[in-house]
Amino acid sequence: MKKIILTVVATMMMTISFAETNNVNAVKNVDNSGLTFDLRRLAVTLDLTDTQMEAVKVISDNFNDDLISATTATRFQRHALIQQAIRKDAKQMRNVLNDKQFNTYMQLLGVTLQNRFIH
Repeated sequence: MKKIILTVVATMMMTISFAETNNVNAVKNVDNSGLTFDLRRLAVTLDLTDTQMEAVKVISDNFNDDLISATTATRFQRHALIQQAIRKDAKQMRNVLNDKQFNTYMQLLGVTLQNRFIH
């Protein structure tokens, strides 16, 4: 009887530790799936004004949140949610940046997304 109880307890402990490991790995994957820019470098590259800098920070934070929520979605929804987040970000940035700044931003975003999600 003791062997059966010890076996059940050992099995439960292994199951719990396995579940914790998977949960920790899932959290690490979500934390690493966001996209952050060094806003100071971006501000220098795009020659942003203070007002533009504040707006870009808010838009970037929202974009990062959208990407993180997209990575927790199912595999079939993930691509659509990422595309939707990119379109939303581009639309908002278009309202804040001038033509030259926007073109440079889109080039940087394209390269960053390609490096982040393809490799």
